Amino acid sequence: MVTVRARRHVVAFWRSDLGLSQRRACALVGLHRSTSRYARQRGEDKELRERLRVWAARHPRWGYRFLHWAVTTQDGWKVNLKKIYRLYGEEGLRIRRRRRKRVATAPRERLATPTRANERWSMDFMSDELEDSRSLRLLNIVDDFTRECPAILVDRSLPAERVTEQLERLAEKRGLPKTIVVDNGPEFASKELHRWAYRRQVELHFIEPGKPVQNAFIESFNGTCRDDCLNAHVFTDIEDARRKIERWRRHYNHARPHSSLGHQTPADFARRARGLCPRTPV
Repeated sequence: MVTVRARRHVVAFWRSDLGLSQRRACALVGLHRSTSRYARQRGEDKELRERLRVWAARHPRWGYRFLHWAVTTQDGWKVNLKKIYRLYGEEGLRIRRRRRKRVATAPRERLATPTRANERWSMDFMSDELEDSRSLRLLNIVDDFTRECPAILVDRSLPAERVTEQLERLAEKRGLPKTIVVDNGPEFASKELHRWAYRRQVELHFIEPGKPVQNAFIESFNGTCRDDCLNAHVFTDIEDARRKIERWRRHYNHARPHSSLGHQTPADFARRARGLCPRTPV
């Protein structure tokens, strides 16, 4: 019995079932009598609990840190993180995650972080299904410095020609990076993409096979996209999927706070990085 709570339970048991006095029971377990008599007085926090439930319903995949950011910066509550964590658990808002078997691996080499916008992008494919079980493919593109998502290409099939067409559209809109990090998929390893990269003087950096951690920025984005968008919607057809995914992409860039950016949105961080607006405290 090392915790005060456990000792209080023992004192209550001895007094009720064995008939010991409070003084005697407290002396046996080494507990002060005033501590055994203390009744915890804690407010119900109805309004704060309600706001947590509202934010959690609006963003089902947000953890307690994002909820703390929401109620303090958006709602104006003066409350510390530990209290939010306690209410987060009491309200049953914890996110259940699947446990994966951990396998010992060799030491990982950390990918160098870019120092300016449009210096390096990451690309990767994702798969999902339409309502009628037909396949759906996504090409996600992320700026590794600002964490912005310039585009998500959505279709039933995405060969290398579609990839280069999307990159050309982005080149006209915002320019191209010096490096694009990709895996060893057939679309990225194709001659079509290599010819395009050579013509545009863009380096294609291929990660090692079976090492997705070397493309950590896009893998993190893929997880957020899966949790917040793909798992939260049902797509009736391709056009419906494009509308919903594009709406989520805009929300991700302009409204969703990013923890690694100091809870700024990627669009706000990009504007401040380019010097278009002064940085404000978060």
